[in-house]
Amino acid sequence: MTEPVTTAKTVIPVATTEAVVRIQGLSKSFDGRLVLDNVNLEVDRGRIVSVIGQSGGGKTTLMRCVNLLERPDGGTVEVAGEVVHNGGRMVCRDLPRLRRTVGMVFQRFNLFPHLTAVENVVLAQRKAGVPEQEALERAVALLRRVGVAHRGLAQPEQLSGGEQQRVAIARALALKPEVLLFDEPTSSLDPEATREVLSVMRELAADGMTMLLVTHELPFAREVSDHVVFVDGGRIVEEGRPEDVIDNPARARTREFLASYGPTS
Repeated sequence: MTEPVTTAKTVIPVATTEAVVRIQGLSKSFDGRLVLDNVNLEVDRGRIVSVIGQSGGGKTTLMRCVNLLERPDGGTVEVAGEVVHNGGRMVCRDLPRLRRTVGMVFQRFNLFPHLTAVENVVLAQRKAGVPEQEALERAVALLRRVGVAHRGLAQPEQLSGGEQQRVAIARALALKPEVLLFDEPTSSLDPEATREVLSVMRELAADGMTMLLVTHELPFAREVSDHVVFVDGGRIVEEGRPEDVIDNPARARTREFLASYGPTS
C-alpha cells in the first residue's frame, strides 16, 4: 500500500516499505551535458548498496543528489519517507536536518584544518544543538570505535590519510544518521590506510548501518554489499546481487568495464 504526498505540482506515491532512500526518474545536467539520465534506485534500511563505474559516469553526482549537495533537474528524491526534491523543485525546507539524516563521508576528508580530531567530531553536534559535554563524550566514544581515540588531540595535518578518513567517519556518525553516503572513501589512500578504512566500514556493515557507497574497491563491494549498481554514461546499466553483477554480469558493457579492472577477487 502507498499513501499519496501532495506537492504543488503533482501527487507522489510514498511507499510504506523500509526504503531509506528512493530515487525515481532522476536527471541532472551540467553545462548542457546530461550526467544522470532517468535513474531509479532504492536503498532499504540496513542494506549496503555499492555504485561502481568508470570516472565521469555520474556516480558521485548521483550520490550528491541524495542530500541535495547537487540539485536534480528532474525526478524525485525521497529520504526517510519524506520527498525532498520533486520535478526539478526542492521540496525540503530544512537542509541541515536532511544532512543529519544523510551523513556523508567525502573522498578528501573535508576536516577543518584548525581543529583537532575530537573538535571536528564535536563541532557538527554542537551546531545541531547537542550539549557540549554530551557532544564531547560521543566524539571520544566514536573516535575509539574507529580506532583513533589516541589521536583525538591531533590536528588533521598531523594525521595520516587513513586516520583523517576515520575521523571523518566518526564525524558523520556523530549525528546518528539513518543512512551514510561514502564517496570513494579510499581513493586517496595508500594500501595500508585503505585496509584500515575498509575495516571500519566492515564493522559498520556488520552493525546494520544503511550505506550507499561509490567505490572502485570491487572485492570490498562484493564482500559487504547487498546490492551492486553499475552506472555508465549517466544510466544504470545493470544492478543486482554482487555475485551476479561482479562475477557473472549479464550486460556486455558491464563485462567490458570489469575486464578493465583485471581480477576482482
